Amino acid sequence: MNSKKILILGAGNAQIDAIEYCKERGYEVIGCSYTNTDHGIPLLDHFRQIDIRDVDGVVGLAKEFQADAIYSVGSDLAVPTVMRASEMLGLPHFISPETADICHSKHLLREALGKDFDGNTDFITCSNLEEALGFEAFPGMMKPVDSQGQRGCFCVDSKEDIRKYFETSLSYSICGKVIIESFIDGPEISVNAYLQDGKLKFALVSDRITFDEYPGGIIKKHILPSKFTDKETADAAIDLTLRVAKKVGIENGPCYCQIKLDGKHPVVLEITPRLDGCHMWRLIRYYCGADLLDACFRHLLDGESVLDEEVTFPEQEASLEFISEKTGSIVDRSKYDFSGADYVRWYYEDGETVCKLTGYVEKCGYVIRKG
Repeated sequence: MNSKKILILGAGNAQIDAIEYCKERGYEVIGCSYTNTDHGIPLLDHFRQIDIRDVDGVVGLAKEFQADAIYSVGSDLAVPTVMRASEMLGLPHFISPETADICHSKHLLREALGKDFDGNTDFITCSNLEEALGFEAFPGMMKPVDSQGQRGCFCVDSKEDIRKYFETSLSYSICGKVIIESFIDGPEISVNAYLQDGKLKFALVSDRITFDEYPGGIIKKHILPSKFTDKETADAAIDLTLRVAKKVGIENGPCYCQIKLDGKHPVVLEITPRLDGCHMWRLIRYYCGADLLDACFRHLLDGESVLDEEVTFPEQEASLEFISEKTGSIVDRSKYDFSGADYVRWYYEDGETVCKLTGYVEKCGYVIRKG
């Protein structure tokens, strides 16, 4: 019986992957969340209703159960707490709290990269409407600097648009700031990468398909291999990811980079030192066999060398598509036909009401298909 005790921050749909992984390996799993309704709570050995942003609360919980590690997947909000609490307690962690803060806040990332960084874009940071109206490089993308999941994101084509959407965007910011960036009119891709002691152990480019009818780049589907990139462009995207990671101090662990293509030139949207919130690790495992979730925990807990096996990337397409419903709708699974799918995961039971996150369309589950 494995005696390791793992504290997972958050117990929502993204964190369930980590909770299940740890339980399958016999770890004792402790969890916390600001709410007591997360779907992952029944899977935990112990739960406390503590906000994942509460560093002192998380430190106290880790001490209470003598946790061997603190971790989270799929949550930008959790990463700074994970790193700060782990550092305070002398527990293993992948990056510094300072790097976590930079990656969590969109304006800090832009500032850390600098205006001369190849792959950065023009931006302004503002805390009030007057400052926001100083933006001139239309079209632009306005978003809270420290939210997640495309909440409060709007495309702005004029100062009138800024006036219309500013307060809504600002309402999603924890620190009370909004960033407006130059809009890149090109396809969106992602790079899932993994680093160990500064060495690239894995990198894969995927296409990120969003809903055209909703603002903010709300995710609809991920596709492997990328159709938007040729080898030259894919290599440039991976190079950009590594340059950004080095600039901000990511040398160990997973690294997820969202990128827009300006022609063949990749421009970074954001980078985060965690597994993405879209279960891409599972799609990647189906696609080529590499297991990034497993790598995270073996690397973190035991310091093992990970992802050393040679990986072949098939030409056959594999996709992860979200089951999406309007906010407030009632879930009816019977209207979907997933025959032939390789994997299906629901977030809701039949008859449950879809909760508000983006306010437009919400993730109710996902399906993975090959071919």
